Amino acid sequence: MTATTTKQNATPRMAKDWTLGEKDAGLKKEEEYAVLVGLITPDVTETQAQEYLDELEFLATTAGARTLKRFTQRAAHPENRTFVGKGKMEEIRQYLERHEEINMVIFDDDLSGKQTNNLEEALKVKIVDRSSLILDIFANRAQTAQAKTQVELAQMKYLLPRLRGLWTHLERQRGGIGMRGPGESQIETDRRLVQFRIKSLEAKLKDIDRQAQTQRKTRGELIRVSLVGYTNVGKSTLMNRMSKSEVLAENKLFATLDTTVRKVVFDRMPFLLSDTVGFIRKLPHHLVESFKSTLDEVRESDILLHVVDLAHPQFEDHVKTVRQTLQEIGAGDKPTLMVYNKADLYRERYFDDLLDQATRREIETELKQRLLNDYGENVFVSAHTKEGLDELRDRMVRLIKEAYVVRYPHQVKGW
Repeated sequence: MTATTTKQNATPRMAKDWTLGEKDAGLKKEEEYAVLVGLITPDVTETQAQEYLDELEFLATTAGARTLKRFTQRAAHPENRTFVGKGKMEEIRQYLERHEEINMVIFDDDLSGKQTNNLEEALKVKIVDRSSLILDIFANRAQTAQAKTQVELAQMKYLLPRLRGLWTHLERQRGGIGMRGPGESQIETDRRLVQFRIKSLEAKLKDIDRQAQTQRKTRGELIRVSLVGYTNVGKSTLMNRMSKSEVLAENKLFATLDTTVRKVVFDRMPFLLSDTVGFIRKLPHHLVESFKSTLDEVRESDILLHVVDLAHPQFEDHVKTVRQTLQEIGAGDKPTLMVYNKADLYRERYFDDLLDQATRREIETELKQRLLNDYGENVFVSAHTKEGLDELRDRMVRLIKEAYVVRYPHQVKGW
């Protein structure tokens, strides 16, 4: 995120003021007020754009901001200087003038440094894009040394390509010999500092990864099962139900950032159950890269439980997003059980009170069969009411036994 640059201060406050070496505390704890901005392009329908803004509003709420209004614009592509056109820019500016409590404008796509700088000069408020908002939430949620290092690394990678645009107010208007101003040299100095910090963080992360790898080897004999899925689908609640432990579970995006591992025993058969960070649409590439070590738990798992929020209107889009991300990290071919959570909420939202039980069962059976054909073996559950957890347990026992037979084909197990 970028704070407004004052005229009196010649030093720019760059990309959320991530100061090298300092801890990031995320957004201010008191509530902030924001407006959202999104584009309707030839590749994005109006319905999709509203869905993206719904998710962006949830992200803003998670970060501690209250959304007061949304702005959308139809355009072939983002405007190079200010992302939106002059007319929409003026509309946003006038709205901000009428509502002085608003101190932030959040854009649903990534902005360049130049766009951020131009927008701040025109609107006189803090400008935030999707990536910086997600990074802010991650910075606020990180608890372990690994997560904190990964967040800072992602922040530096986000900042590096934006340095030039954020230093434009120090550059000379004319070029040529003798006309190079302090802005250019400062950009190079900052770039070297950021690049040095990135290398330092990557080295630190490798050390942490080696330690984590050693820890994973010590438990290598046990079959490993990982909960994966879109953010806020109920993975942590499901983890608590199955492992009888207390993992943080909130109705917020990215409530879980650090991987949690618990030893669980079903039918005298032990295995390790991991709760991992949730995925999301438009997840910044540098964030995926920085968090690959956290996702090692997923890559090295024997079985994946792909948890889905069945009650969400776009749950199938979420399934595709998660599958794409799993492919990107090299875990797309692992044995996977689809776990459709919040079945109780699905019925509450989509079943009319006048429907009899037989019709309800028929609708659910048809839905299960369609999802089976599209995405593979599945089970419907509700982590909240414990519905379907016995069936889930039975399916897991079968999958885990099969995995043990593959790993130890000549060893007789007494289960």
